[in-house]
Amino acid sequence: MEGLRVIDSATQLDGAARGKVVVCGSHGALFAAWLAANARVRAVVLNDAGIGRHSAGIAGVAWLGGLGIPACSIDYRSARIGDGADMLANGIVSMANDVAAAHGCLPGHSCREIVTRLLDHAEEARTEKIPEIGETRLRIANSGHREVWALDSVSLARPEDRRSILVTGSHGGLIGGHPDTALEVDVFAAIFNDAGGGKDGAGFGRLPALDKRGIAGATVSCNTARIGDGRSTYDTGVLSRINEVARRLELREGMSGREAVARLVGLG
Repeated sequence: MEGLRVIDSATQLDGAARGKVVVCGSHGALFAAWLAANARVRAVVLNDAGIGRHSAGIAGVAWLGGLGIPACSIDYRSARIGDGADMLANGIVSMANDVAAAHGCLPGHSCREIVTRLLDHAEEARTEKIPEIGETRLRIANSGHREVWALDSVSLARPEDRRSILVTGSHGGLIGGHPDTALEVDVFAAIFNDAGGGKDGAGFGRLPALDKRGIAGATVSCNTARIGDGRSTYDTGVLSRINEVARRLELREGMSGREAVARLVGLG
């Protein structure tokens, strides 16, 4: 479809997205929405990531409405998170902001239906300045000798984070289903949000890929921590799934994010 762009992650947004209707496999929390706004998209469709704690999985969808940008979320059970093509082919709308609703986009519609409506009716927003959303990378205090970083998005990982512990707000799914997208840096351990697990258990997809690289990996339940908020993963998250490396390090499901980090830091 002319005017449509389909991508697996909001981190892939670039100048080519300007003025386009974008179907994106990312969660619908604030960080992904902020990237979409900065790319000057005409409209965007995101995954609701299980909606979760404080409705974080759709918070960015609502926020975009305040900027005049139509946005919708896709039910995490209908399409794999991190997979834009599956969103377009199989996604069912769970929420539409007021701007999208004014164009006839409603819960229960298919992704293809709302894309057609948005292509036909949505105009490019005239937002002059996109608000900043604040710090997205924070060092966890009193973390001992091994550095611990809270990242709202794992895309903020740096080469110098090697052997660190990353506590992220990112979903635990593979981008486009590709194992090499699990994590760019060979860290000691990484914790993600499970985005409700969702279709085909996509929200846990990074964990086996990290096992193969000897990296301890875990997810926290989306109902215990706000997706897109690394500090929330640490403060209130409860582990929902761990990989085999993490199991050998004595992490377990039901452990809090704080407990898991304390255990990992104490390993030396």
